[in-house]
Amino acid sequence: MEAVARLNSVPTSPRKMRLVADMIRGESVNKALNILKFEPKVGSARLEKLLLSAVANWQSKNEDIKLEEADLYVKEIQVDSARILKRLRPAPQGRAHRIRKRSNHVTLVVDNLREAIAQEEKEEKNDSK
Repeated sequence: MEAVARLNSVPTSPRKMRLVADMIRGESVNKALNILKFEPKVGSARLEKLLLSAVANWQSKNEDIKLEEADLYVKEIQVDSARILKRLRPAPQGRAHRIRKRSNHVTLVVDNLREAIAQEEKEEKNDSK
């Protein structure tokens, strides 16, 4: 059973957030938390909180399974562009340069690795028939 957590309107550029998101995609939750804890990039602290939120969502859905026994991993992480604030900065000779302050939306999906493998095996059996 997978759990989803979303983070909307993060005031960093999507490109910077994707650099951090690519590091944890497909990793186990414990390894991903360690990576984010010691990563100096801007988005790592926010993604760490988002990952903890996704794990808490998974726990609330699966109260009968212990978190230590579950082999959770980051199934999917997606960073999309959000609104862009357009500002003007003074430039020489009475001109103005446009500043684009970007933001992003992050969607993170956590799943149990054993259940995911079991579902893939079932789908392969159904496809082969």
